Amino acid sequence: MSSTDTARTSTGSGTRVDFWFDPACPWAWMTSRWMDEVARLRDVDVHWHVMSLSVLNEGRDLPEGYRALMDASWGPVRVLVAAQRDHGDGVLKPLYDAMGTRRHPGGRTDTDAIVAEALAEVGLPAGLADVAGTTEVDEALRVSHAEALALVGDEVGTPVVAIDGVGYFGPVVTPAPTGDDAARLFDGLVLMTGVPGFYELKRTRTAGPQL
Repeated sequence: MSSTDTARTSTGSGTRVDFWFDPACPWAWMTSRWMDEVARLRDVDVHWHVMSLSVLNEGRDLPEGYRALMDASWGPVRVLVAAQRDHGDGVLKPLYDAMGTRRHPGGRTDTDAIVAEALAEVGLPAGLADVAGTTEVDEALRVSHAEALALVGDEVGTPVVAIDGVGYFGPVVTPAPTGDDAARLFDGLVLMTGVPGFYELKRTRTAGPQL
C-alpha cells in the first residue's frame, strides 16, 4: 500500500471543500489544479464558487496597471455567475477551466474572445457573454463573494478554500503539487482546520506561478 493509499484511508470520507476563485487570478488557478489532484486522491466533495478581485478592490488606491486589470476582470466573473444562475452549479467548474486554460497556461489576455470560446467549449449559449458589461448579476456575485469573506476577512485575495466550513486564504502554491505531495498538503490543511484558534502561516513568495 502506497503512502497515498494510506492517507486516503486515514482522512475519512466525504470531506467537504468549498473553493472560491476569480478566473483572472493565476494563483487561484494554480490552487485549483492542486484541488483537482486532491479530488483524484481523496474522498472529497468539492463545491466551486465565484469571488471577485474587482469587488475586493473597490475604492482602493491601486497602481494604474492593476486598476486596469481589476476593471477588465468584472466581465468573466459576471458570465460565470450568469451561467451558474441559468444552467446550474455543474457548469461553473467546466467554464472556469475553459476560461483559465486560455488565460493562464495559454497566456492570452483577449478577454472577450476567451469568454466566447469558453462558452462554446462548454456548450453554453453565446448570449451569456452579454452579461459581462452589465450589472445584471452583480447582486448574486456580491453575495457569493461575501460568503468567502465571512470566513476569512477582507485582507485576503483568491483563492479562499474552506474545509468542512473552516476557511483560509490559500494555499498559495507553485507549481501545483501532484501525487503524494498534493495529498499530504491537503491532509495537513485538514489537520489545521481542526485546531481551534489557528489563523495564519505565511512566508515571502520567491517564485511566480509556474503554469
